Amino acid sequence: MGKRLSKIYTRTGDGGETGLGDGSRVAKTAARVAAMGEIDELNCMLGVLLGGELDGAARERLLTIQHGLFNLGGEVSIPGHQLIGAADVRRLEEWIDEYNRDLSPLREFILPGGSAAAAQCHLARAVCRRAERGLLRLGEGEAV
Repeated sequence: MGKRLSKIYTRTGDGGETGLGDGSRVAKTAARVAAMGEIDELNCMLGVLLGGELDGAARERLLTIQHGLFNLGGEVSIPGHQLIGAADVRRLEEWIDEYNRDLSPLREFILPGGSAAAAQCHLARAVCRRAERGLLRLGEGEAV
């Protein structure tokens, strides 16, 4: 089992810095901290989706993705540490291909909506794209 937190505040960040997983301290405004927050936000968005009605396969896949995002956040919090690999990416691509297999080609953009779950999926997609940009921004200045 991981480390249990006994309180939700530490007061160690009151000076505008926060601790990374390796024990180093960085500004709360650092690109690494922003990327970690964006990954966390995406994971929370998937939690909202999981709070709704989903079929068993979609639920299991989203849970797997959530665990992967948790690992990704951990990886980003420890500079130089790797938890996510090519197999994780391949699995996601296979799932996307499977879901797209029976769809007709997309001919136009789709406005978010249709149902609460569909709108939440669109929001998760937008948050995911922001998290991706955050990781790329981090990679411009540091090894990721």
